[in-house]
Amino acid sequence: MPAASPGATTGALALGVDVGGTKVLGRAVRADGTELAAVRRPTPRGADAIVAVVAEVLDALGSAVAPEVPDAVGVGIAGLVDRSGVLRFAPNLPGVVDLDLRSALVGAVGPMAVLNDATAALWGDHRVGGAAGARDAVLVTLGTGIGGGLLSEGRLVLGRSGMAGEPGHMLVDPAGPPCPCGRRGCWERFASGAGLARLARDAAEAGRAPAVVDAAGGDLAAIRGEHVTATAAAGDPGSLAVLHQFAWWVAVGIANLVDVCDPEVVVIGGGLSEAGELLLAPVRAAFAELVLGTGHRPPPRLELAALGTAAAATGAGLWALDTGFGAANGAH
Repeated sequence: MPAASPGATTGALALGVDVGGTKVLGRAVRADGTELAAVRRPTPRGADAIVAVVAEVLDALGSAVAPEVPDAVGVGIAGLVDRSGVLRFAPNLPGVVDLDLRSALVGAVGPMAVLNDATAALWGDHRVGGAAGARDAVLVTLGTGIGGGLLSEGRLVLGRSGMAGEPGHMLVDPAGPPCPCGRRGCWERFASGAGLARLARDAAEAGRAPAVVDAAGGDLAAIRGEHVTATAAAGDPGSLAVLHQFAWWVAVGIANLVDVCDPEVVVIGGGLSEAGELLLAPVRAAFAELVLGTGHRPPPRLELAALGTAAAATGAGLWALDTGFGAANGAH
């Protein structure tokens, strides 16, 4: 199947929505990625509520760009999305199974592309971000969980059923903590926002991260990833130690992906990528020790997503433009 390519004129308009574990972000963008409007809402619980909030976000974006009519609409959503655009399973969207957003919204929205959120993020970064020009790339999103996207010879890799690119559920420790997917020891239990919070709570319980506890208002159960990154950025030694432990786990998964896929670039996105070099520097150092053949192979670039947390919404809209709304076109 031929690769999707930027077929729309620069002035073409797309609406893209990213449905993640904690937020729903919508963007109205031109074909070159220029943002015209953005809308953000918290992610509700339950399939019906998610359909309603996506409709609300698209309506708000449509009003923001009126009287112009969008040329394409795309939605990226966290979880296993098949080639027909149906969300089959979503560990970080509790209770949402077999959700057909396209059918639920066709009357109000018309044709739209639906794909995995991290796959959408990779397409956005490939089109207008740091992976532009790369033929082979991997993207991992470090957020509530871990998503992933794969690009091979300029084409998105969706796999037989459309569900390729779920690195967050690679098993890295079969005896590790339980995962919402029903198994134990998945990569995202160690290297996601939830994983960072868990590592920080463990350190706090051992008395090694008092600054993180203070940042969380003295409540260990309230510790979140952003408490760690904020106190680490301020130079707290205990927080930096937790962040370096977390970076090692991030590098474990990336090294595995590089060993399998041999990409030119690995793009790190998601909310935790906002930590910037504070996170990327120790990830690079650990990756160099863990990847197969260091010193005997051309190393891939490890980069932060140029589009940041807007990558999935942007990519969903651009994918819809580039493929004529079809979520399976231009991929393999």
